[in-house]
Amino acid sequence: MRGHIHLAGVGGVGMSALAQALLWGHERVTGSDRLYDREAGLPIWAALEAAGVELVPQDGAAVDGRTAGVVYSTAIEEDNADLVAARRWGVPLRHRAEVLAELTRGRRLLAVAGTAGKTTTTGMLGWALEQLGADPTVVNGGALVDWTAPDRLGNARRGHPDGLWVIETDESDRSLLHFRPAWSILTNISQDHFELAEVEALFRRYAAGVGEGLVCGEGVGAVLGEMSARVVEVGVDPVAVGGGHEVAWRGERLTVPQPGAHNALNAAMAAELCAQLGYEPAEVARVLARFGGIQRRLERVDGGGPVRVFDDYGHNPAKLAAAWSALAVGGGRVLGVWRPHGYGPLRAMLEPLAEALAGACRPQDRLWLLPVYDAGGTADRSIFSADLARLVRERGVAVELVETHELVAEQMLAEARAGDTVLVMGARDPHLPAFAREMAVRTQARFARE
Repeated sequence: MRGHIHLAGVGGVGMSALAQALLWGHERVTGSDRLYDREAGLPIWAALEAAGVELVPQDGAAVDGRTAGVVYSTAIEEDNADLVAARRWGVPLRHRAEVLAELTRGRRLLAVAGTAGKTTTTGMLGWALEQLGADPTVVNGGALVDWTAPDRLGNARRGHPDGLWVIETDESDRSLLHFRPAWSILTNISQDHFELAEVEALFRRYAAGVGEGLVCGEGVGAVLGEMSARVVEVGVDPVAVGGGHEVAWRGERLTVPQPGAHNALNAAMAAELCAQLGYEPAEVARVLARFGGIQRRLERVDGGGPVRVFDDYGHNPAKLAAAWSALAVGGGRVLGVWRPHGYGPLRAMLEPLAEALAGACRPQDRLWLLPVYDAGGTADRSIFSADLARLVRERGVAVELVETHELVAEQMLAEARAGDTVLVMGARDPHLPAFAREMAVRTQARFARE
């Protein structure tokens, strides 16, 4: 597509990154989002406008006969005003992944796939390659802390026009099948949006399209079966060091500043792909030790204080359990709050979510649940956070149902003591990052008075 391209749902993490990549091609890019229509003052809109995106209401008015194409994500419903206008004008409709696949065609593509850890691993790979001098183009599903500024989203990086492309793929809508990477990292395979057998079959189809090689964790290769590409399995035994982890890899001590053994495995896989591309292990380990992390992926936001505060995007059972368990290392209590990010996902994963939360929450910990985040649209709203709370309680774990962020804050502040960790978890709710930072300020203020 050339000319005026309109993105419906431009505020999504994948769509905002794609918008920037389209701007690099000197296209005129407009974007709409129903969240923009409700809350135009959020920081993401200023950053998108700084990048060059023209933000417009999601009423179809931005689409006419001169529009070259309308791009949408799986989250956009069929009766969306922009899609209706595109059909009326005969404007081509393209899924986000199709357009990104088109942009990467003819490039040497490195893609990260898996049911958990994709965004962090993509960030680690992109960061390492940048620091190693490769000048990669990166399109990610989350913002790198070190690439973020008030006028820069941090989830996309423009590299050398003939250089490597590093992208995160998405299995939730099967759109990863649009890509045929030279190399891929497959972080893990577990039940998420589909039953496990269906997930495994999907990743086998994806892996069959990988050209040169695939890096994965131990045991993943056996699920994939026979492949023409080379499979490199990475097995590590992480050791907690300070606030992060350290692993032995290719004769080097690979230190990861971020908490969680899962992040150590993510780093080892990113490092291994760099080594497969010809970079010296010692240099790879050196640059990854400086990786600043991904916003909302176990992001510490308190700046150092008697109570640690972390903001995390966790929204499926594996990610919730991994985040909680990572912060439980060291023995301090975890005071965690989670907001389910949608009615459909909560219904589909209700039992596994209860198992994950009940399994991760220790007797000394505390758990709160907020109401399901309602993003609008035609969702079936017949399931509630109370349904999840009931199943968690049936497993012997106490949980508090709270209606607002403020009520959570009041109860957490009354509960918190020095050495605790506050964990704010959830996707989609745009106010969770600010809430986590508010909790950091309020806990520090409380302890300063004592």
